[in-house]
Amino acid sequence: MPELPEVETVMRGLAAVLEGQVIRMAELRRPDLRWPLPAHLAATLAGARVEGFRRRGKYMLMRLEGRESVLIHLGMSGRMVARHRDAPFVPRTGPQGAASDARGHNAPPEAHEHLVMETEGGWRVGFVDPRRFGSLDLVPRETEDSHKLLAGLGPEPLEEGFTVAALEKALEGRFTPIKAALLDQKTVAGLGNIYVCEALFRAGISPRRLSATIPGARAARLHGAIQAVLREAIAAGGSSLRDYVRADGEVGRFQDRFDVYDREGQPCRDCPGAPRCPGITRLVQSGRSTFYCPKHQR
Repeated sequence: MPELPEVETVMRGLAAVLEGQVIRMAELRRPDLRWPLPAHLAATLAGARVEGFRRRGKYMLMRLEGRESVLIHLGMSGRMVARHRDAPFVPRTGPQGAASDARGHNAPPEAHEHLVMETEGGWRVGFVDPRRFGSLDLVPRETEDSHKLLAGLGPEPLEEGFTVAALEKALEGRFTPIKAALLDQKTVAGLGNIYVCEALFRAGISPRRLSATIPGARAARLHGAIQAVLREAIAAGGSSLRDYVRADGEVGRFQDRFDVYDREGQPCRDCPGAPRCPGITRLVQSGRSTFYCPKHQR
């Protein structure tokens, strides 16, 4: 499932092609994804002007002129594909050979494209989701934060509300492993498995450590590591794993900078290597793979 940097990158790509544009036509090709879709979604989109975008955790909100926003959640395999009618079709290859393209209305139709929008400026944007774990909804602008998928989300990790003190308060008295606490979207919004592993490594904190022991110097290190990892990942366009590709058809490159994620058995950058260091270790926590260095992270 795309994490915060991937969603932020997709949203910026969508904003570049849709912001200020009038949607000439919208077509909904099935009545549901993970949940039933609003029956009037296509009718609401047709003729609407896109005012802007907002991200909340792993969700995107496309704000239409007036009072409504379209809530977009990519789920496990969802992606947005943008093409312009005047651009030639140039096929590209995405992760694991998945075809991706951001050029030309004359491109072959995307499989599993459930929503299509065309703008007066010539852009065609599709929501593609093979597994149908994503979701789309219409939300009144003034009730965005009380939507069932957004209510209860913690602070945004790159905004002012996410401070060391806020992190300490969220972890105080919690006797769960810090990895599980950070994946809880009520602690901080938008963090997922990859970037939690990377942030814990940079902070020198074991994923097994109990959350209640973090407040203090560890919390300050962890706060800085979370923000640094996310900013670097956004600048790199996120990570391209499984079927994820950016809205422009390119792939993110942050996976080339992973310190621990998916590097089981390899030495970490802060350790001397075998035989003095056992290398990066993989363990399973709450059904998710955790990668960490037992020598560097305590």
